Amino acid sequence: MATTTSDGRQSSRLRDQVWTIDAVRDLGVTTDIETAGAILGIGRTKAYDLAKTNEFPVRLLRVGRRYVVPVRAILKLLGVE
Repeated sequence: MATTTSDGRQSSRLRDQVWTIDAVRDLGVTTDIETAGAILGIGRTKAYDLAKTNEFPVRLLRVGRRYVVPVRAILKLLGVE
């Protein structure tokens, strides 16, 4: 969910959140591409662009029109399992 800052810019809670290993683990088995991107320091638009070209840094699953990201793949990329 986006909020607006005092200077009129939008600030994403996902982008501003500090992602600890425990917070990533607490996501469960899968997460959405926006959350995965935020964890990896990738913005929403860039995350979707990378997904469309099969260049997203972790494995993605396509479920209908959505991208689903296995949390285990994120943890593996971060060197934690």
